[in-house]
Amino acid sequence: MSRTSFDRAAFKAEVERFRALGLEALRQEWRRLWRSEPPQISRDLFVLALGYRIQEIEHGGLGQAARRRLQTLGKALREKGRAVPPPGSDLKPGCRLIREWHGRSHSVTVLEDGFEYDGETYPSLTQIAKKITSAHWSGPRFFGLLPANGDGGPHA
Repeated sequence: MSRTSFDRAAFKAEVERFRALGLEALRQEWRRLWRSEPPQISRDLFVLALGYRIQEIEHGGLGQAARRRLQTLGKALREKGRAVPPPGSDLKPGCRLIREWHGRSHSVTVLEDGFEYDGETYPSLTQIAKKITSAHWSGPRFFGLLPANGDGGPHA
């Protein structure tokens, strides 16, 4: 498949080829495309994952923010048995958050892979809230993305 333009017919033919393969041949394709040992998954999941990998090679993978979000969700699932999207994960790049603190207005711009505040880039809102207040706050709570716990103050 060419990297210059996506050929839907070639992609569809490749996925059909995967569907016709046996489990061991799918594992070989996994090794070829992912350059790692295949997981213990069903045949149907192999076909889907290999189709995804072809598209990823053609168009590039997930952005840094999406990868970080998935890692966070995976960690929560392993540790807590459930995965809740991180606060503010539905914020789109370009969105601005504004918070007044001690008479001064503070503006944060959501980026693809973090947040911009006062000319600097930060990976989390919590780091920005700490810079503004000099105390540990939940960044999403500080910027009004989560309800306060009653006292409205810093949170450990």
